[in-house]
Amino acid sequence: MLKFVKSHMEGIEGVANYPMISLLIFFVFFVALFWWVLTASKEHIKEMEELPLDNNDQHKL
Repeated sequence: MLKFVKSHMEGIEGVANYPMISLLIFFVFFVALFWWVLTASKEHIKEMEELPLDNNDQHKL
């Protein structure tokens, strides 16, 4: 199976760039997520934290 995939991947022009692009996207996403966590409003986080335990039934099914 690996030989099949490897032989087809070698025929793709510029296939060596895809792992670097994937790593870059992964890195940028987690840096942005880390930045959001550090700069997020503490009030917003506290509100989201208490949301599952909130007993105010605003939405009746």
